[in-house]
Amino acid sequence: QVQLVESGGGLVQAGGSLRLSCAASGRTFSSYAMGWFRQAPGKEREFVTGIRWSSGSTYYADSAKGRFTISRDNAKNTVHLQMNSLKPEDTAVYYCAARNGMVVSDNNRYDYWGQGTQVTVSS
Repeated sequence: QVQLVESGGGLVQAGGSLRLSCAASGRTFSSYAMGWFRQAPGKEREFVTGIRWSSGSTYYADSAKGRFTISRDNAKNTVHLQMNSLKPEDTAVYYCAARNGMVVSDNNRYDYWGQGTQVTVSS
């Protein structure tokens, strides 16, 4: 059974940093893509960034470019999201997701999801 468990959310002031982690278990993820999505109150879930597990190729939404960095730790089956220069508009629940194949921005094409972790950025 695939499990994705996020951690690392919290409250931070604007301009600060947070590092989210997603621990994956239950299968071999070498052919998988991992994505981070976020959902703010009253808004649709949106793609933030993704990484191809095997190649390490990364993809970013425009809102994340230059501020966020996704990485993976193969030995620990963990994906990290380093978020710097955080803004109040980054406030959302952040979700980790997995799919067999390439990174895509459509959340409907991901098969597995974590429970989410709250990120709140105060102004």
